[in-house]
Amino acid sequence: MRKTALLAAALTTLATTQISAAELPGKGITVKPIQSTITEETFQTLLVSRALEKLGYTVEKPSEVDYNVGYTSIASGDATFTAVNWQPLHDDMYKAAGGDQKFYREGTYVSGAAQGYLIDKKTAEKYHITRLDQLKDPKIAQLFDTNGDGKADLTGCTPGWGCEAVINHQMKAYDLEKTTVANMGNYSAMIADTLARYKQGKPIIYYTWTPYWLSDVLVPGKDVVWLQVPFSSLPGEQKDVDTKLANGANYGFPVNTMHIVANKEWAAKNPAAAKLFAEMKLPITDINAQNARMHAGESSEENINRHVDGWIKAHQAQFDKWVSDAAAAAK
Repeated sequence: MRKTALLAAALTTLATTQISAAELPGKGITVKPIQSTITEETFQTLLVSRALEKLGYTVEKPSEVDYNVGYTSIASGDATFTAVNWQPLHDDMYKAAGGDQKFYREGTYVSGAAQGYLIDKKTAEKYHITRLDQLKDPKIAQLFDTNGDGKADLTGCTPGWGCEAVINHQMKAYDLEKTTVANMGNYSAMIADTLARYKQGKPIIYYTWTPYWLSDVLVPGKDVVWLQVPFSSLPGEQKDVDTKLANGANYGFPVNTMHIVANKEWAAKNPAAAKLFAEMKLPITDINAQNARMHAGESSEENINRHVDGWIKAHQAQFDKWVSDAAAAAK
């Protein structure tokens, strides 16, 4: 008898922590997430998708598009949300697609996303290189020449990401165009070449960001060093941003935050999802660790889904609170 009573009590408790199917605020509503072609963004996107599914939404697989296309699609309602809005890096694209009039953006999903330029430590120490503008010296620039034209070859990024506009702007601002070529193209392919050069003991100079697996392979401070810039200089919407840190160091880019951005009209009709978007937070170290696993070979769709499930299991109470707070917002 006592066992039956205990079991009944346990089942009642369980029932209260689960949202009943009838109460699911997302029932019958389809969500279309988007991200860029950077596969490493899938983890943070799917985490949001999983929470939406718990609220009853039918969530499609994330579509991969260029960022500017992504913002336009969300603004027009052809897509629902992105979990990879970088602020201030994407400010120009965000504004061009309609800004706060078209988008819902509340809360901060990821904090502490750094970007900048790095060179291998060996070359930095041998030639006392600490700043990007030292590349104005043709002798210094020549160290990083990969194709024999006498100019430094800096590994830039993929056009359309936002970083290429900043890099091109800074090449002009720091008077580096005569001695340095910032190469833009497929970032993965360019970084594979950069890594190969590093393994051959050759000097390297490249742009990167965190969270990304690269800084787990070429570790800043150990294998490579960040370069500082002579002064703050950014294009467009970021033009007044001071990139100098509190400690006086200046790496040319402000520390970014990442946000979940959704179609404003859709968010207004879906208060549960809006609450979820505002409340979710993901430590940057967790993204770095997952990205490193992808680089080590666990990069299939199945692997990434397993990583998402593992993260939820390890942070179950936190995840459940997001879902229950979101469900409560719909009432």
